Amino acid sequence: MTDYKLLNQQLLALTEGVKEPVSNLANASALLFYTLPDLNWAGFYLYKNDALLLGPFQGKHACTKIAMGKGVCGTAALQGETLVVPDVHTFPGHIACDGASNAEIVIPLYVGGTLYGVLDIDSPVYHRFTEEDRGGLEAFARTLEAVLNG
Repeated sequence: MTDYKLLNQQLLALTEGVKEPVSNLANASALLFYTLPDLNWAGFYLYKNDALLLGPFQGKHACTKIAMGKGVCGTAALQGETLVVPDVHTFPGHIACDGASNAEIVIPLYVGGTLYGVLDIDSPVYHRFTEEDRGGLEAFARTLEAVLNG
């Protein structure tokens, strides 16, 4: 069971006084990757020129550009809502950047009221992400948005 309250406190401590978004996103991805069990990727895709471009992450190589509405990331970004996918192989149009991924959660991020990007977390374990994870990771994303909004 993950202590999401502690995870948020750690995020705030890592980002305190840091105004550089890339640094904060890099530390946030490392914090998630090395704290949460059973992950093979944790990171960000940033919204630019009507697409999602690879941002700071931890894990294996990744797709560098995802079209809006494509895959789990592009769909979550387009819909503006969190997507929890217990089995990515059943998700229509899933993009297999890493064939070892079997479950995924994607949470849109907003800065200044507009789409900034998405937090994307993959696991090799089917059904890895619970409702507790969803709530905790959405709270983490809201904390990160507050940091990014300055």
